[in-house]
Amino acid sequence: MFHDHTAFNPARLGFRIVYRANETNHCPGCGRAHWIVGRMSAECAFCATALPLERGLTIGTGLFRNRGKTDAFAPMAA
Repeated sequence: MFHDHTAFNPARLGFRIVYRANETNHCPGCGRAHWIVGRMSAECAFCATALPLERGLTIGTGLFRNRGKTDAFAPMAA
């Protein structure tokens, strides 16, 4: 079976809008700058547009991690 390992390349995604801590962040939806900041995302207090945090936490209970050398594109055994 053929697996395309170049299908997802983060370098080709372009500009990503993220919430940056310690900077003035204007909402891409309404242009205002009042945010409700959580652990993984920030939400505009006026129009509820959600943005991921630039340095969001990727540790904790409930998050999946891939350990060791496994092929993420390999088919699962039935």
